[in-house]
Amino acid sequence: MRKNLLIPLALTALPTFAAAQDFDDLVQFEVLSGWRNADGTHVAAIKITLEPGWITYWRAPGEAGIPPQFSFSSASDVASITPHWPVPDVFDDAGLRSIGYYDGVVFPLTVDAVGVKGDIHVSGELTIGVCDEICIPVTFTFDTLLPTTGQTDPTITGALADHALTQQEANVGAVTCQIDPISDGLRLTAAIDVAQKNTSEFVVIEPSNPSVWVSQADVTRVGDTLSATVEMVHPSGEPFAFDRSGVRITVLGNNGYAVDLRGCIAG
Repeated sequence: MRKNLLIPLALTALPTFAAAQDFDDLVQFEVLSGWRNADGTHVAAIKITLEPGWITYWRAPGEAGIPPQFSFSSASDVASITPHWPVPDVFDDAGLRSIGYYDGVVFPLTVDAVGVKGDIHVSGELTIGVCDEICIPVTFTFDTLLPTTGQTDPTITGALADHALTQQEANVGAVTCQIDPISDGLRLTAAIDVAQKNTSEFVVIEPSNPSVWVSQADVTRVGDTLSATVEMVHPSGEPFAFDRSGVRITVLGNNGYAVDLRGCIAG
């Protein structure tokens, strides 16, 4: 039986792509078929190549970006497909801050297909935004097989290595969140106990509910405390219950520095 899955705000594709001819000169997609691990998971990747100067976006693209959207189906017994996001750049986009990748990116993918003995069949649809002076949403359809055989790919392993540090790896202490109601939602102030390691510090806050709009963070630092304040608006336009354990906080700096923090405690 074919299973249909939708993963919003995540690029998790394994395709041979059919692209609209109009976009062939802007973006090219290549499947890196990867390898099968001993535990049955499969590691693959999508390689996106853009024309020089063009960008595409990270999972939380900022106020001016277009988040990747992907849906897939499979006749194979695939439990999940997990994307791994290389450390992005932060750049100005028409006066707003956006988060993404210049000239292209490789997104590694972990396919949970434990128990599948043969090739893994995956098909679906992928939409990304590609931008220069204008932004274009581009949709591709795909249908592909990931073979049982395969070898470790240095392009994929390199992209896997380009990841954000964990809380422990970055020597981050307590992460607290103070929540205050506002007229149409909530104001969250995150306080992060971490020494300054980068001249540039940009903070992204992602609630567990992707339908909640989040403003760009106002970032300040006092000594070893990095603070970031955002306003969050629920589709209801009213204050709402907030799950501190599900929040994801990313600190981005220059020279590829990033820290990925999961959850916070009451401030």
